Amino acid sequence: MSIERKPIAYGDMRGWLSALDKAGELQTIGAEVDWNIELGTVSRLAQGPGTGKALLFNKIRDYGENARCRQVFTGALSSYRRVAMMMGMAPDTHPRELVKLGRTILTGAIPPKIVATGPVKENIVKGDDIDLNDFPTPQWNRADGGRYILTYGGVVTRDHDTGVMNVGVYRGMVSGKNMIPILMWRAQHIGQHATTWQQAGKKEMPIAVAIGWEPSLDFVGGAPVPKGMCEYDVAGAIRGEPVELVKCETVDLHVPASAEIVIEGFLSFDPSTFLPEGPYAEFTGYIAGDQSPKPAIRVTCITHRTNPILRGTIEGTMPGSYSENSVTSSVMRAAAAWNVLDRAGVPGVTDVWCPPVQAGVNTVVQVKQSYRGVAKQVANALWGSSAAHVRYKHVTVVDDDIDIHDYAAVDWAIAFRVNAGEDDIVIMPATFGAGLDPSVRKRDRNVAQFGTGKWNRVLIDATINLDYDPDPDLGGARFPPTVRPAQKDIDAVLARWDELGLKK
Repeated sequence: MSIERKPIAYGDMRGWLSALDKAGELQTIGAEVDWNIELGTVSRLAQGPGTGKALLFNKIRDYGENARCRQVFTGALSSYRRVAMMMGMAPDTHPRELVKLGRTILTGAIPPKIVATGPVKENIVKGDDIDLNDFPTPQWNRADGGRYILTYGGVVTRDHDTGVMNVGVYRGMVSGKNMIPILMWRAQHIGQHATTWQQAGKKEMPIAVAIGWEPSLDFVGGAPVPKGMCEYDVAGAIRGEPVELVKCETVDLHVPASAEIVIEGFLSFDPSTFLPEGPYAEFTGYIAGDQSPKPAIRVTCITHRTNPILRGTIEGTMPGSYSENSVTSSVMRAAAAWNVLDRAGVPGVTDVWCPPVQAGVNTVVQVKQSYRGVAKQVANALWGSSAAHVRYKHVTVVDDDIDIHDYAAVDWAIAFRVNAGEDDIVIMPATFGAGLDPSVRKRDRNVAQFGTGKWNRVLIDATINLDYDPDPDLGGARFPPTVRPAQKDIDAVLARWDELGLKK
């Protein structure tokens, strides 16, 4: 499988901003906007259903000319056009092609290059001079527990035993001048790294956060990069050039040399040091959880460019408003599912899609049936994979005459090819699942107690049922023909379309 693309290295976030501006994909906001709720509200309303522009806020209340940081950038990947640009493809590339490319893009590797210094070292802040409040961190939502400075930064950690670094995206809230409590799950790469440090007898783990760089870093940080691979290598492959890294000042980690802001520190494992974090408007589109003690980053250094730009994002998708996470996840979770099905030997898979409004929780698979039961094979393969931890809760399988990117087509298949009494609806009870899903009883969402959430998963088999006997009245077919005209009749009418005065 080969998808033609031209890798693009934008250089840094400022190069990315310039490219977006030239492509008409950037909206610069010069009017003053309040960091407290207003900026987040503007971002949520402006992003639309994958149609809004990226936003650069140039004037933020309380952060005037003498402030350390005065700008906030958001919404860069909340559009398939901009995801295509990041991947080195034409902006009008169909999401189907992005999924096909996504099947291989996370397996490429160009190792990073270590350099002596870079723009991120222009300003180095340590000791009593550290103050996270110097940055215009938004209170993104009124119901959030505080100001979230970590929403789309690359959180860098290292496996104690192997030394392999990982770059992930995790939420983190400002607490005082130098503390950032974060949401960390043990099943995530950051949690796995924390376990290796604890098993080695360490009381804390070095950690760094790179905020504001090329879009590939944000993208791979939130994508299912295979275990054992470093996101820096994958980002290099996406951009076609090595990521230039510099060593941190106070921890043994490396970060992009041209990042806007880097926050260094240590993550403690001692529950007595945990700080209140949450609630937060999460990817489900609901406010998630109560405020509770979480592990916190003790900030030991902040380095940043002169006049840095804070990169952040509004989380949580709802109908008509697609977040950056939901748009990128719809591509990468569909690609990951397709690869799972291939590895499991499921035949006839012709397309896979995760609609953005569910960020991969709902999945639609298109198949060309060669024998009965393929839909159940699809569901079992997906649900039995590690990729299903917080994805693929509901799986719908359709035939290859149904365009899975057209909700009306899928809905039609569900309406007239599903008969629940014919085993077309299958429930898989009590599997692992997302701890943030409010449809699950609160007790069963306790990740601290159970290690995961609890999902009852559903398969909707909307394929033509091959258990039905061939009908002699239908020429041996199992289903009647549709009302769509014959192709020769369509061609004859289209030849007269303009003459009839109709618009195509």
